[in-house]
Amino acid sequence: MRKFNLSKLIKRTYFRFTGYSYTNLGRLFLRLFVGIMLMQFGIRQILNFEDMRYCFPSVFFMGSELSLLVMIAIELFCSLFIMIGFLTRFMIIPPFIAMIVAEHYLLSDYVGDASYLLDWQQQGYLPIMFLGIYFFLMLVGPGKISIDYFLSLHIIHNENKSEGELEEV
Repeated sequence: MRKFNLSKLIKRTYFRFTGYSYTNLGRLFLRLFVGIMLMQFGIRQILNFEDMRYCFPSVFFMGSELSLLVMIAIELFCSLFIMIGFLTRFMIIPPFIAMIVAEHYLLSDYVGDASYLLDWQQQGYLPIMFLGIYFFLMLVGPGKISIDYFLSLHIIHNENKSEGELEEV
């Protein structure tokens, strides 16, 4: 009969949970999370288009309705491309700029009241969250579970280069 060894069980459990790294799966989850979050804003704006078309802020001298259409396009198409991992770093730029503009408009409404009254319950922190996630994805890239990675593999294979050059993807 085998003797139960608690220290071996603890060591094995520790190494099982800390020895593995799921960075690519984490990047996929983050891409899916931010894509779904942004896409639901776009869907909501489509459903309420008639109500929002005149009250949406005019951005970059485009007019209210055109600004709303551009924002919906950014929220739907860029988030879809981010979720599937195609042209990820390039597709992060439009929503990144949109979140900077959204933060500007949200904070300009609150600053008149008193900027020290901003707290976690106000919606001004949502664009900041998106900016942080987009910045992180710009730094680390889409990961190996993405179309970008598979296209890079194809390009590297056709140019007879090593797979070690894909570490930046």
